[in-house]
Amino acid sequence: MSKNRRHRLGQHFLQSKNIAKTIVESAQITSKDTVLEIGTGPGILTPLLCEKAKSVISIEADEKLYSDAILKFSKIPNLEIMFGDGFESDLDFDIFVSNLPYSQSKRAIEWLAQKKFKTAVIMVQQEFAEKLMAKNREIHAISVVADYSFDISKIVKVGKNNFLPPPKVDSLVLQLRPKKQITEKLIDSIEKLFSQRRKTITNIAKSFGKSIKSDKRIEELSPDEIIKIAKQF
Repeated sequence: MSKNRRHRLGQHFLQSKNIAKTIVESAQITSKDTVLEIGTGPGILTPLLCEKAKSVISIEADEKLYSDAILKFSKIPNLEIMFGDGFESDLDFDIFVSNLPYSQSKRAIEWLAQKKFKTAVIMVQQEFAEKLMAKNREIHAISVVADYSFDISKIVKVGKNNFLPPPKVDSLVLQLRPKKQITEKLIDSIEKLFSQRRKTITNIAKSFGKSIKSDKRIEELSPDEIIKIAKQF
């Protein structure tokens, strides 16, 4: 994968060791935990995770970065480095930690929402973090998924100059603690509701062959109310 393609995919590599330490500390890893890291990258987080965890599985989709990580970290006994798409994996883990490519943020949230784990700590664009926690007229499908599935805490804001190459926006480190697992089918139903967000609930329901009497629109409902409607479809 070329540097230009990495840039298009939103891969901006964290350079700050202090921020890396903050990410790892906020995951509250114990010596009994298995940690999953998707996106090994240059490995700024990987050895710090290994110091805390029982075991670490780090998955990298870029062949060059994967090869570099194998050479760089071959002597760490509690680390397994895998090549491939981490979101296609079905591994068991206690803690999820990742400095994700920005292009993968939505996918990561939906994937984590279907998993069982203790804590996740991820870095996302500030704009995406705000979308996750949006309410009322600013609400999105991913906001509903996040509200249903997680308690979300902001850990630290990360300025663009902490990355190479620097992105155009600042980032936020978020801690996610799971509340309820969600199914892929329910996520799909929520997406379909939001694809018709300009319609009333009554008219949306008709398109699904259902009968719900409500002149409200999606942004006038709470996340819980949206989930209840989505479950009917």
